Amino acid sequence: MFISGIKDRFGRFARRYTQLIAAVLYNLNIKGFFTGKIYQGDIKGLCAPGLNCYSCPGAVLSCPLGSLQSGLVSAGLKFPFYAVGTLLLFGLLLGRFICGFLCPFGFLQELIYKIPVPKLKKGKVTRILSYLKYVILVAFVIVIPLVKLAPGFCKYICPVGTFEGGIPLTIKNEALRPLLGFLFSWKMFILALVLLLCMFCFRAFCRFVCPLGAIYSLFNPISFFGVRVNMNKCIGCNKCARDCKLDVRKVCDRECVQCGECIGKCPTSAIGYGIRYKDFRRM
Repeated sequence: MFISGIKDRFGRFARRYTQLIAAVLYNLNIKGFFTGKIYQGDIKGLCAPGLNCYSCPGAVLSCPLGSLQSGLVSAGLKFPFYAVGTLLLFGLLLGRFICGFLCPFGFLQELIYKIPVPKLKKGKVTRILSYLKYVILVAFVIVIPLVKLAPGFCKYICPVGTFEGGIPLTIKNEALRPLLGFLFSWKMFILALVLLLCMFCFRAFCRFVCPLGAIYSLFNPISFFGVRVNMNKCIGCNKCARDCKLDVRKVCDRECVQCGECIGKCPTSAIGYGIRYKDFRRM
C-alpha cells in the first residue's frame, strides 16, 4: 500500500532539520573540539550511516568507508565482515536516502550551493562525470588498500576528513603543525576545490566523487524504504527527472539521493515516501 501524506512531513524544512540532527548525533563529543582529542569510547566501533570522519574530534561513531578501507588493509589477516555487513544493511534498508537525509557533508554542500553565483546546469558532461565516483571506489577504496596497504581514499582524497578531522586537530594541537607536509597541502587543495565547485554545481562531491554514495547507489533501486512512484497515477510527464538538480533519469535510480523535492512538483501526486511494495514500481 502506498503511504500517502508522508510528503508533507518530509518536506524541505523537515529534511534540513533531519540533516542537522544527524550531524549533531554523529558528533556528540563536543568537548573534543575544545581539547583537540579524538573520542575513543566503546561506541566508536560502530559505524554511522553517512560519511563522517573517524578523526573528527566530535565523532562518536566511525565512518563506514574508513572502516571498510581499514579492514581491507588488514585483509590478509581477516575479512572486514563488519564493515561490509554494515554497508549492506544500510544500503538494503535505505539506499541513498542516507545521502539525502543523514550525511553531514551533503548538508554542507547544499548550504554552499545557496551562495548566489551562476549555476552549472546538468547535462551530458555531468552525467559522464557521475561515473567517476565508481572509478574512485574501485581504485582508492578497494585496490589501493589491498595492494598498497593504505586507506587510499582517506589518505589521498577525502575532503570530509580534512574538513572534520585535519583542520580541527591541527588548530588545537600545535605539536602537529610542524608535521604537516605536501600531503596535507594537497588535501587542503582538494577540499577548497570541492567547496568551490559546490557553489556552482549542486552536490558536486556526492555526484562525482563520493565512493560511499557509489556503494549506496547500487542498492538505491531495491532499498526497503525510499521514494516511490505510484504507476496508477503517473502520466509519464518526466517532470520529476527533468526538474531534479541531480543527474537522474528516473525516480530513485542510482543518482537519486531521495531528497523528495520531486514529490511536491508531481502534477498528479504520484510520488511519495514509503515501503517498496511490488505494486508500486519505479518509473
